[in-house]
Amino acid sequence: METSYLDRLRKEEVIAYFSMEIALISEIPTYSGGLGVLAGDTVKTAADLNIPFIAITQLSRKGYFKQEINSKGEQIEHPVLWEPEKILSPLPFKTQVEIEGRKVYIQPWIYYWTSLHGHTVPVIFLDTNLPENCEEDRDITDVLYGGDLAHRLKQEIVLGIGGAKVLKELNLKIRKYHLNEGHSSLLTLELLKDQLNNGKNLEEVVESIREKCIFTTHTPVEAGHDKFPYDLVSKILGNYVPIELIKKFAGENILNMTLLALNLSGYVNGVAKRHQEVSLQMFPGHKIHAITNGVHSFTWTSPAFRKLYDKYIPGWATEPELLSRAQFIPSEEIWEAHMEAKSDLIKYIYEQTGVQFDKDILTIGFARRATAYKRPHLLFSDLNRLKKVKRKGPIQIVYAGKAHPKDLEGKRLIKEIFEYITALKNDIKIVYLQDYNLNMAKKIIAGVDVWLNTPQRPLEASGTSGMKAAHNGVINFSILDGWWIEGHVEGYTGWSIGPSPFEEKSIENHIQEEIDDLYNKLEYIILPTYYHHRDEWIQIMKNSISNLASYFNTHRMMKRYITEAYFKRG
Repeated sequence: METSYLDRLRKEEVIAYFSMEIALISEIPTYSGGLGVLAGDTVKTAADLNIPFIAITQLSRKGYFKQEINSKGEQIEHPVLWEPEKILSPLPFKTQVEIEGRKVYIQPWIYYWTSLHGHTVPVIFLDTNLPENCEEDRDITDVLYGGDLAHRLKQEIVLGIGGAKVLKELNLKIRKYHLNEGHSSLLTLELLKDQLNNGKNLEEVVESIREKCIFTTHTPVEAGHDKFPYDLVSKILGNYVPIELIKKFAGENILNMTLLALNLSGYVNGVAKRHQEVSLQMFPGHKIHAITNGVHSFTWTSPAFRKLYDKYIPGWATEPELLSRAQFIPSEEIWEAHMEAKSDLIKYIYEQTGVQFDKDILTIGFARRATAYKRPHLLFSDLNRLKKVKRKGPIQIVYAGKAHPKDLEGKRLIKEIFEYITALKNDIKIVYLQDYNLNMAKKIIAGVDVWLNTPQRPLEASGTSGMKAAHNGVINFSILDGWWIEGHVEGYTGWSIGPSPFEEKSIENHIQEEIDDLYNKLEYIILPTYYHHRDEWIQIMKNSISNLASYFNTHRMMKRYITEAYFKRG
């Protein structure tokens, strides 16, 4: 079956999608957060749409990490114990890259994602944990985003250069290489070297590579772009491609992976309209489009809402735009489906923590990567004010999320939330669920009443968790940044926090305005609507499904890539 599928793929031009992390199922723990989840949803949608598509990623034998949070709120990281051999199949060849003058062998493993209609997308996982490699090289691909700067560069050599070589070994005809973030930018150097060795001139080669490469940037902050000093590049990569040639495309003083991808890709996009604007400011002179992210509708819809959509909107899973018809679903059935998802979450919270939530109490959810700009603590800016808010009706809060092992500020924020849990134990039930993963995310996103998002703007490139919430009728309450600028209609699809994204104010003024707005809307709009105007609440749930879920999905996103980037003519 596997050989015959690859044989079929060899008969057409293929889209090769490179991403350092891809989240398909919790049992394959090779993802850390939003980037990987988006990549997984992209693969699933490519299968749904029967696109000739293959994905390349890193096999992380120790995963990202298994999160333990002790009673003090301190995060402790453990390796994830999983056996790739039980889920993935090895391809019958190895390839190699050169690192620090040594041959480093790479074993590609394959996993076939099959859609509801039987269409398949192969996902290739690259593994250096092989007996042929020295101890130092065996652990290159073991931990996602692990190690120091040198280790990170080695991982990106394996992904970009190694991944391009695997595709060559598979004898696939690549129509486009899609670089999901800058981690795989070194594949452009492999293409450069390959074509220059065939005697073509540089100008001709660069034009040819640009014709083949698509780059999606996700990072609206300068510090988030991978950069490597050239002395380190020389030490690790050697003279694989002359450094002076790399400098032409990646920056004169330091190898900037984003710049390398920008200069050698013919199509570049940000992941929301606002992110496009921020990216153009960061990289003036480059043409950057906007294709707003989406989520895979079937994956992120709870069983209760799947049944409801199947009943009233047949075909929604393969044509999510049909969810615009959600207005015609009876309100009582929307509420019943929501309460089923909420009861499932409450049961899960009790099993994990021993804390018993109440299905009739307004439940707020906040679950995402624990890092400073996400500001998980904003809700607790004024505890007395928060206690006053709850006089309008009780609230309960669910938190989850991992901090990168080296993100000390992110870890401190988790610890801080545990302190708030203790400080408010007599007033508000709050839990922090440990070891956030895909399965847990599905329960939280579908089971809360309000999805809270409080990033420091403009640092949220897109965000997708709120889109998942909307698929389940959960109402967004968010800072106007990323995708929410496009999805928000005040009081209709949810609520904003703080001023317009285009108001010019000092950061300090923004923060105070955001805090005031957060508490005021909770006290005077959200709680009264939930407890005293249930019909109005359910109408906003329907608006979220029909206006947000019908648009902010990966089917719409992928159709944009197909028409604008993958198969555009001329």
